[in-house]
Amino acid sequence: MADLAGIFNLVAPFFGLILLGFVIGRYKRLPEAGLAWLQFFLIYVALPPLFYRLIADKPLSELSNWRFVIATTLSTFCAFALSFAIGMKFTRRDIPQSVMQGVAGSYSNIGYMGPPLILAALGPASSAPLVLVFVFDSILLFSLVPFLMAIAGVEKKSLLATTGEIVWKVLTHPFNLATAAGVIAAFTHLELPTAIDKMTLWLSQAAAPCALFLLGVTVALRPMKAMPGEVPLLVLVKLVLHPLLVWVLLSAIADVPDQWIFTAIIMAALPPALNIFVISTQYKVGVERASACILVGTIVSMGTLTGFLWLVKTGRMVADLFP
Repeated sequence: MADLAGIFNLVAPFFGLILLGFVIGRYKRLPEAGLAWLQFFLIYVALPPLFYRLIADKPLSELSNWRFVIATTLSTFCAFALSFAIGMKFTRRDIPQSVMQGVAGSYSNIGYMGPPLILAALGPASSAPLVLVFVFDSILLFSLVPFLMAIAGVEKKSLLATTGEIVWKVLTHPFNLATAAGVIAAFTHLELPTAIDKMTLWLSQAAAPCALFLLGVTVALRPMKAMPGEVPLLVLVKLVLHPLLVWVLLSAIADVPDQWIFTAIIMAALPPALNIFVISTQYKVGVERASACILVGTIVSMGTLTGFLWLVKTGRMVADLFP
């Protein structure tokens, strides 16, 4: 019982902030346009300092574990492919809709919810694998989506133009720029001036509560009108099959620390990311389905994520399936 109480006290504040945002967004009818400033603050002001601080004091040897990167990225790709296939079946081979389903079944809330939850649950030793999963999962999915949309004819651009746009967006994304700055700081052993260091600390501490509150408000403003038939399957892939696949693939690789394996499993067990809605809005494809996946996935993850955390924290889950 003490173990369960500890896990509850760990996850309750995170889901509590989402619930708070949902309730306020549902009953306090404020203009939705105001969310744009909060989104800008998170993406360009608060989260980049968080990713910088996660990586700036790490030895470079921790950031070059390519076996770990390949295994976790391959797991996400497999979850995407399976979810895409489910989407193709339920949407009668509608590729743009299926791409959105692929993202819903594979892209975790690794930006908003991942860092604070993982660090609280597993400690600072998990920061390096956390950043690696975030960077390479994001590169994978933000490369797959434009390419598949271009093939489907949604993007009215050539594949060459699409490739150039993808490369530019990856190179200039604020999270990736912050991670690159962190790598440079780690290499040069850079220490920020005291005033700037404190500012980045405050901003990084503001990221989690703002992000979780925003998630709740955004879901509340887009209520689910009907449950698409494929949503339960996508939620199963995202919340159960994806973390189990990460566990199997990382266990099959030698020399991956237990802490890294557990970090990757919990990252994969996180609910679907809010970015799914952003992408669907950008392409004007599957907006209602995206909202349904985020809402249902977030609710169900209260049980599944808590379960995975309980297995990890109590030692009931071994890191290496193939010792």
